[in-house]
Amino acid sequence: MKFLIKKEDIFNGIKLVANVATMKNLQPVLANILLETVDENALRLTATDFDLTISTIVDAKIESEGKITLPAKKLNDIVSRLADKLISFELNSETNSVNIKCENAKFDIIGISASEFPNVLDINLSDENATDIDVKPFSKAIRQASFAAANFESNNLLSGVVCNINEETLEMASTDGNRLARVRKKINNIDNKSSQLIIPSKTTNEFLKMSSLLEDEKIKIYTDKTKLILKSEKSMMISRIMEGQYPKYNQLIPTENPKVATVNKNKLVSALELVSIMVNEKTSIVKFEFSENKLVLRGDTPDSGASEETLDIQYKNEDMTIAFNYKYVIEGLKNMDEDEVKIEMNTNLSPTVFRPNSDEDYISLIMPVQMR
Repeated sequence: MKFLIKKEDIFNGIKLVANVATMKNLQPVLANILLETVDENALRLTATDFDLTISTIVDAKIESEGKITLPAKKLNDIVSRLADKLISFELNSETNSVNIKCENAKFDIIGISASEFPNVLDINLSDENATDIDVKPFSKAIRQASFAAANFESNNLLSGVVCNINEETLEMASTDGNRLARVRKKINNIDNKSSQLIIPSKTTNEFLKMSSLLEDEKIKIYTDKTKLILKSEKSMMISRIMEGQYPKYNQLIPTENPKVATVNKNKLVSALELVSIMVNEKTSIVKFEFSENKLVLRGDTPDSGASEETLDIQYKNEDMTIAFNYKYVIEGLKNMDEDEVKIEMNTNLSPTVFRPNSDEDYISLIMPVQMR
């Protein structure tokens, strides 16, 4: 195998797939990226940990065909430091060693035979199980809905993001039991297909990185009983689907919260970041004290001190004090695109809804913390 490739092309390809390659797996080949020639003008890069596979095709001038797996981290380190010029790759098939040259730099990197790499791309794609979807609204929905999922290293269903597609709407949600994010987007579902699936949050995190590098306006979503496949013209992501019954999260969202405050999002985030300097790092609790057109934020740690910040807001209801994990509040706010947000409350222990002032389709729900 021998090919020439622009640094930008192979570097983007490596960035797309490398995070899937795992050093912790018992099979050393899974820490590698599979490089294989496709035709005289294309090279395919693939990485997998069995739960998630990412593959992408990049432009290259192929002089002789072949395939090899190379260590993902080492390959990334080498390519990232090379000059922004053409790079030459040449495989010695007897030693599984690849010679990499760029201007005056030269590396020899030892790989593992491609025959040891699992055949993860051997799948049948049927358009009967496909839905066309616009990349931008899908990516935005994932960004807004996935942050509230539990840690993705757990195998709990709450570490997934539930995705409901019906005739005209995409609804996505996640919850870790303390907070919930839900978003609804209008989509152009040409075939009016409906489906529900639970996507591991690791998959959604990697898709967000992938979507930033895609030039396509649309992707195809394929599903079967065990797999989700997201396919653009040159890239493909294959993920397992989590099995089980996701909690009925819409029942957790209050139908009405009578106490409503409107506040500038950026000022609230800045104030929380300031006040949080003095909060207990284990609990991360900040108290929100609402009074007429005023919000006072308080943080304190008995052995360190206290902090306070006051904001002008729109609020006409009775005085109220409620406490939250400030990190949950900030994370929800940073996923809102508008300047003004509404805080909808009932009691100081009831679920509180944060939402963009003019967007009813996105909410961040947070459970208050009991004050002592």
